[in-house]
Order: sequence, then C-alpha cells, then structure tokens
Amino acid sequence: PARSGRSGLIPPRSGSPATPTPPAAARPWLSSDPPSAGPAPSAPVPLAHRVRLTAVEKAPRPADLPAGIEWLDGIPDGITGLLVATEWLDNVPLDVAVHAAEGWRYLLVDPATGAETVGDPVDPADADWLARWWPVPAAGTDGTGSTGSGFRAARPAEGSSLTARSGSGRPEPPTGVRAEIGRTRDEAWADAVGHVDRGLALAVDYGHLRDDRPVNGTLTGYRGGRQVPPVPDGSRDVTAHVAVDSVASAGERVARCAYDLVSQREALRALGADGGRPALSLAASDPVGYVRALAAASAVAELTDPAGLGGHWWLRQPVGVDPERFMAR
Repeated sequence: PARSGRSGLIPPRSGSPATPTPPAAARPWLSSDPPSAGPAPSAPVPLAHRVRLTAVEKAPRPADLPAGIEWLDGIPDGITGLLVATEWLDNVPLDVAVHAAEGWRYLLVDPATGAETVGDPVDPADADWLARWWPVPAAGTDGTGSTGSGFRAARPAEGSSLTARSGSGRPEPPTGVRAEIGRTRDEAWADAVGHVDRGLALAVDYGHLRDDRPVNGTLTGYRGGRQVPPVPDGSRDVTAHVAVDSVASAGERVARCAYDLVSQREALRALGADGGRPALSLAASDPVGYVRALAAASAVAELTDPAGLGGHWWLRQPVGVDPERFMAR
C-alpha cells in the first residue's frame, strides 16, 4: 500500500519448490534463539513461510511497513508466483488524441491551467494503434457510450474543454471525439509480464473494450477523493481508464499463453465471495459472529457492485503454467 492510497504492483515471489526457504523476516524464531536441532518436521511448511512479498512503488518506503515486505522502485526479475498490478495501468502516462477532419491529432495541454489545444497529427505508431484499437465513432453518436466497466463514460471534469483557436482568436466549439492512446500501457504490461518466469500476472483496473470505447474519453483528475479537472500541475492524480483488450493482447504476445478477461464481480464470485447475508438465526446464537459475518457480507457486496468496484476488469495472464488452473469458473 502506497501513501497515495494506490497499491501499485505487489508481486509475491515464492522460493524454489524444492527448497522453500523463507526470508529471514518470516522465520518464527527471528526474535529468539533458533530451535534446537531435531528431526525434520513431517508437516509441510506453511504458505506464509514460503511466500516473499515485494511491493513495487515509486514513493518512499513507509516507516511502519513490516520488515518482511521488500520495497523496490522497479519490478524484480525472475518472479515465480503472483504479480498483481492494482490500478497501476491507469496511471501509466499516455497521449490523448482528438479526431479532426484530416484524422487524429494530439491534444496539447497547458500544465498550469489545463487549457487544451489541438496539436500535430499523431505519429505512425500511434496512428496504427488507433486504427486497430480505437475506431472512429459512427456519425450521430451522442457521446454517452459505456466504458464497459459498469460506469458511464467519464467525461472530462468541469473546467477541462477542448479549445482549438479560430482565426478570430475565439475558441471554436469542442469536438468531443477524443481517444486515449494506450500504446504505452501495452508496453508497460508486456514488460511486467516479461518479469514473470512462472506463475500468474494479474491486472485489476477500470477499462473498456474496442467495441465500446467512450466517445469523450475518460481522462479526469482526483484530489482528496473528489473528481477535479485533469490539470497536470502536480496537485492531483490524473488518470484515464484502460483499453483492457489492447493491454491483454500485448501481454499474451509475451507470455505466449491465452489470457482471461472478466469483471471483478465475476472473478470474486468464482472464488466464492457471494456477498450473501448471514442467517438471522445466527444473531441469537452468536451475536458477535453475526456482526462479523454481516460486515464481511457488506464488504463483499461493495467489492462486487457492478456500478462500483465490481466494475473493475481482471486480466489474468498465466506464464509457464497450465491456464486451466486460473480460468476455472
């Protein structure tokens, strides 16, 4: 967990299956003398003693982070286990383009005020990405398309408008048709998957699919938990939803193994989290247990709400393992 409230990348790595040696911080005798020599235990080593947790984050290491969790500013190589990227891809920087009569052009922004103007035509690499992954909306589209994640398209926050200048110096009406070029996110995810030797790479983010791209894009800002104009002045988080199908394709090319793309609601329910309320009879026989079960059910309901957190996409990319183990419903 980062100070910003985002979890970043957290790729746990286990030791070799043949020699499951835990890190020193995970050994139960760390604070005292090692146990006396004796026969090897017959029970398997608990999972908590075999897994090493590594947080990957640009922010400084929190002072109260447990010593057993490693803190790096880059993804380590040779991961065996699970790589989790939670709301990471939506913060990978990208370019925004607007569609003009002559084609896609870059959208420029004043970093101090957020004022937007139309720039040069997009370069060939970005044009190729747009042609494949972000088709031009059909004529007559009203600009209220769904993001595919349970939310309606996030329009630019108030105060952020396209201001192409006319010869008279007055702003022309905004076009409203814009695209967020996800090529940098594809490259970031492909690189992350490339750090996994064997295991599962999991990306969790809000996003959309090719046939349902938001006409106005999703670029916006957040500060203190509130939506604000996406002004890149360093005072707020500037973010945009993810073209999850494009990202998935990039990871698949690296892993050479089929991916799985489902909603968080579907993924958590497949893991047994149904959010059902506990039986009312439990309140009489075990009041404390009933309260705990009710709190757990409320948490699951929030995590699986299709109009909220349940609208996250889960992109599961196996690497060097049987994908059926991760794709089962």
